Amino acid sequence: MIQGNVYQELGRRGFIQQVTDPEPLQELLNKEPVICYVGFDPTADSLHVGHLMAIMGMSQLQRHGHRPIAIIGGGTAMVGDPSGKTEMRKMLTRDQIVANGEKFKVQLSRYLDFGPDKALMVDNYDWLGELKYIEFLRDIGRHFSVNRMLTYETYKIRLEKGLSFLEFNYQLLQAYDFLMLFKTHGCRLQMGGDDQWANILAGADLIRRVAESDAYGLTFPLLTTAAGKKMGKTESGAVWLDPEKTSPYEYYQYWYNSDDRDVARFLAFFTYLPMDEIETVRDLQGADLNSAKVILAYEATRITHGEEAAQEALRASAAAFGGREIPAVLLSSSAVPRGAVSGGEAAMPGSALSAAEVAAAPRLVDVMVQLGLVASKGDARRLIQGGGVYVNNERVDDINLSLGAAMVREGRIVLRLGKKRYHQIIVS
Repeated sequence: MIQGNVYQELGRRGFIQQVTDPEPLQELLNKEPVICYVGFDPTADSLHVGHLMAIMGMSQLQRHGHRPIAIIGGGTAMVGDPSGKTEMRKMLTRDQIVANGEKFKVQLSRYLDFGPDKALMVDNYDWLGELKYIEFLRDIGRHFSVNRMLTYETYKIRLEKGLSFLEFNYQLLQAYDFLMLFKTHGCRLQMGGDDQWANILAGADLIRRVAESDAYGLTFPLLTTAAGKKMGKTESGAVWLDPEKTSPYEYYQYWYNSDDRDVARFLAFFTYLPMDEIETVRDLQGADLNSAKVILAYEATRITHGEEAAQEALRASAAAFGGREIPAVLLSSSAVPRGAVSGGEAAMPGSALSAAEVAAAPRLVDVMVQLGLVASKGDARRLIQGGGVYVNNERVDDINLSLGAAMVREGRIVLRLGKKRYHQIIVS
């Protein structure tokens, strides 16, 4: 059953970049439950924050009564999408792709409700792996114009450095995915990042040619932060949805450290809070804006890692940076605790050293390398010399400083690298 105008909601939240046929699509979404899909090629063993626009877009559609399909691209991942890439992707084995896909399924289940008559998850290897090449070229390839394909930005960029024939086939395979989902599930809408626009157009056009039916495409904006950085990237690498790769605490900190200019739009994209409440954040400054950042971090972490993990990350952040009371009237639909928060050190990233190891007075630069906080001793020394290393909130000036038993506070030594990265050493 349809619940509200999802097209209007997506537009208000900023999800819509391009649409094939805006008015007919909006009419369709308001008339009946629509089956839509987004594809995810399992080229890594985890999804990351850069995937969240598409994931949350699917989630919004489901919350409004529509039915999303998540394609795990077990077939297309064996080819490699040239979109947005300057070089050919590394080829993975079938076993690697299957293992990555299983992890994607677990992560997507945090955002989508799978089950009978609910969201679906399929692997396009099920049909792409069975393709007969000659028949595919005759039945599908004849509908594609090479001249037209070469006008797309994706291929024009790759032609400068070399585009393999393998990658040139990717658009045909993705378009075939849309056709197969249309035939088997009645899927009428494909969504994806704006770099997928050409592939989405190709799929909708293929359905019109082969099935003589209307199909639609919608793209989400490719996000960068207000500072111009690619969404989901930090100095230490990608922000993963897998808690083993990016801990809930680190995930929380990523959102809390958002640029002031990004807070309102990130709340719109990456939380389910009502837009009427989010609109009030745009004019906030100072302490109130920082409180809004707490809510953004809490809600984003709660959706991805669960309520308990979000509360632990909130307490750990309060222990490291000091707590704050969130005004009751600010984003009142949020489940964030409003009172004073304390404790939670256990959620802060940490490593264990024995009391004997600490008593042996290891050099701080050696410990930083040992714990993987820096890549080399040279990096550690440069960070110290730049004033970017703190022990128990006291800045370190001596590159030869050694740790010792006197530095242990309540069973731990807290290191801080830069303004925002904390790591505790648990002394046992």
